[in-house]
Amino acid sequence: MKIKVTQIRSQIGHTEKHKLIVKALGLGRIGKSRIHDDSPVILGMVEKVKFMVKVEPVSENTGE
Repeated sequence: MKIKVTQIRSQIGHTEKHKLIVKALGLGRIGKSRIHDDSPVILGMVEKVKFMVKVEPVSENTGE
């Protein structure tokens, strides 16, 4: 299964660790989104910055 992670809050005023996690998720600006597998690593990073991101499930019917 895949998830769509979207940044909804600014990184300004947050710890360096949170900023690095957001960067590792491929985000950096409000409104930017990335699609990731829902692996334990990704879910752990999302949990650490859950106040800055929105997570939505993505259907895998892409025709591959």
